[in-house]
Amino acid sequence: MDILIDTYRIRLSDHPESFDSSKATIVFLHDSLGSIELWRDFPQKISESINCNVLSYDRQGYGKSDPFSISKRDQEYLKKEAQVLAKLIDHLKLEKVILFGHSDGGSIALIAASLYPKKIKGIITEGAHVFVEKETLEGIRNAKMAYETTSLKNKLKKYHGNKTENVFKMWTETWLSPSFIHWNIENYLPGIQCPSLIIQGENDEYGTINQVSSIIQKTSGISEALIIPDVGHSPHREAANIVVETTASFINTLKI
Repeated sequence: MDILIDTYRIRLSDHPESFDSSKATIVFLHDSLGSIELWRDFPQKISESINCNVLSYDRQGYGKSDPFSISKRDQEYLKKEAQVLAKLIDHLKLEKVILFGHSDGGSIALIAASLYPKKIKGIITEGAHVFVEKETLEGIRNAKMAYETTSLKNKLKKYHGNKTENVFKMWTETWLSPSFIHWNIENYLPGIQCPSLIIQGENDEYGTINQVSSIIQKTSGISEALIIPDVGHSPHREAANIVVETTASFINTLKI
């Protein structure tokens, strides 16, 4: 299903008019190279574990949504995505919303929960960033090399088609630009009033546990951390059972 937000088309994973309004709706926010399809069956596993509505969408520029309408991002790009998310929630008349965000999607979830506390009942993040670390930049440089020397580009083309080059450049050129080293969203954290579950792989190649510590310490709502040993940047793929079980337990405590 497609909807129009502002002037561009956004692809949704489902038809929300068929949702049971008595149940919570978990909105999945993909990472910087992600899409609806790259979540694979994970949202369905969550839905089956707690009997809720699940919805994911391709942000502008990704997957089957319209291409980017800009050629360069600024330091506010994740805030802008949080604003788009709020419009999407209003457009679809979603209630009892819980956000599950991976990487960039996790940062968007944090900002959205801070800016729109009445819209969001809880958040789960995986590998979210609130500031730039040298590990983040090193991970992106390694990904850039893999994109140039391995089959990574062709794998991404299966999901982003002719938008693939722009998807990758938007991510790498933004984060590796000298001015982006000062990017920081910790100022949003005190505004987060809802409960949050902050997940990170112990071996996350794009950030350290300092990201989790900052979020846990600075949010106003009740925050709990899940650090998973021997797991990298994508716990929902690398340790799906643990993430599903912990997420279900967390959501059940919200009593929505």
